[in-house]
Amino acid sequence: MAKLVPLPTRAFGAEPGIPDVTALAGWIAKHRGTAADLTGCMLDLSLAPQLEAGITAPCAGGLFCRDRVVGSLVGLNEKRDTITGEIDGEGTVLVADAAMLAAQKKNVWCALPAPSEMGLTDAYYHDEDEREDAVVAAYRKIMRNMRDAGIGGHILIAEKTVPCDIAALARKNVFFFVPAASNEDLETLLEYEKEVAVGSSLAGNLSSLTEEYEINRITLVDPDEDTIILALSSFDPDQIAVGGYCTVACDTYWKHLAKSAVYRKE
Repeated sequence: MAKLVPLPTRAFGAEPGIPDVTALAGWIAKHRGTAADLTGCMLDLSLAPQLEAGITAPCAGGLFCRDRVVGSLVGLNEKRDTITGEIDGEGTVLVADAAMLAAQKKNVWCALPAPSEMGLTDAYYHDEDEREDAVVAAYRKIMRNMRDAGIGGHILIAEKTVPCDIAALARKNVFFFVPAASNEDLETLLEYEKEVAVGSSLAGNLSSLTEEYEINRITLVDPDEDTIILALSSFDPDQIAVGGYCTVACDTYWKHLAKSAVYRKE
């Protein structure tokens, strides 16, 4: 008789939405004495349903953290949209965020927008390579300080792959995630990472990708049973995880993801 075997689950962040005024006020009241604000509340809201659902590798944060990252960069104008001086990473509030998250779950990861998502205008460097190097160095500093505060690593969310960002930042504790990745995006990611997140629509390309790239592990994003079976034809079960990135109804989303992360073994 076939039995259901569980697969590990991994979060790539979440977009929980802005809480109503009453919920936000209540959350801030419970966190007096800390940097309690809207983003801090949303970080907490992004993580709580994952912990409740028992996600194996939870990850707080998401694209909503953009203002937090921008606020952690030294060298921007008052509006925080233009580079007007030497860029550096200060990140005091993000370090406090990291400590708050680590207190809830040891070595939890945190998702932030990738550097390419910042949309900053350059009025200082006037050289694309120099600007890129400065922003990447600031990111590296901020993420290192957050890891020192207790989180395990970072997911960097990007709308599309930017090779210079990935080449500079991808490593064991920094993973690039492209929610609507194309096959070309996957190929770019695999130039620098040996693990990749794959949506169900691209699962049929896994076999050809393994012929060209060394892939140690794949995470299937929101897969159905057929997608998991297809992945098992190219990878061993211990190379497969089931992942998610919640953008709506996160309470039920993570529970469903955890429940669906299984395969049948004869």
